[in-house]
Amino acid sequence: MFSFFLVIMVLGDDCMPELPEVETVKNTLKRQILNKKILLSNIYWSNIIAYPEVPVFKEKIKNQRINDILRRGKWLMFELDDYFLLSHLRMEGKYFIRKKGDQLNKHEHIVFLFDDDTELRYHDTRKFGKMYLLEKNNAYDVKPLNELGLEPWDERLDVTYLKNKFNKKPIKIQLLDQSIISGIGNIYADEILFLSKIYPEVSGNKLSDENLKDIIKYTREVLSSAIKLGGTTVKSYTSSEGVHGRFQEELLVHTKKICPSCGNDIIKIVVGGRGTYFCPKCQKR
Repeated sequence: MFSFFLVIMVLGDDCMPELPEVETVKNTLKRQILNKKILLSNIYWSNIIAYPEVPVFKEKIKNQRINDILRRGKWLMFELDDYFLLSHLRMEGKYFIRKKGDQLNKHEHIVFLFDDDTELRYHDTRKFGKMYLLEKNNAYDVKPLNELGLEPWDERLDVTYLKNKFNKKPIKIQLLDQSIISGIGNIYADEILFLSKIYPEVSGNKLSDENLKDIIKYTREVLSSAIKLGGTTVKSYTSSEGVHGRFQEELLVHTKKICPSCGNDIIKIVVGGRGTYFCPKCQKR
């Protein structure tokens, strides 16, 4: 069996791959499948294909070459000759590379056959993942990409931008809002708020300019560090890839018991339906 595989495992009770994990998947796949031509696709769970309809999807993707792989927010973007293939991993999405003819796993729902007799297989136990095949010339102007906010490192992400976006909802909820800053998920929102010393249930529109500067600063620092360490929720690829999701060793507050700054007990609450960890001493109301 072909040795390379790429796996996303979920840390925590309500997390999914976030920007650093998707970036890690992107970079790993780029080393494996660039310049391969898709001869055909087999769709075994049609609900994963959000657009267009499955017969159209299968016809359009034939003979398209993978020229690059990009990322926008939590979306993987396979740049083909004429289209972007968008893929969202949701809770348990994984990509495997196999040889043609290898036994199909019952959770491998989308299979792309390449011109070198290898296959890219999308594996999803929960079947929550989504794919879109969009024309390249207007992909950024239609759903889902046109609904995304700024990337964390976009120079337009500043205090004024956040003031115009944040409202009375709890700041934790607004950090998870992909239409404001794209890519932040549950794990990293907790880390950003802890470093910013912001209580997770404070209203976003109550934050000071210094609070907003801290959010921008630590969003960039935390995500950059996580990318360098292969993310948090990525369990393993192969030993040859050397990527093991080592940022989980650097987490300060998410899933932790004791605050690393003051020694106080970490508290877990639910904010907007998401498990949220914070230090009540360092992140006062």
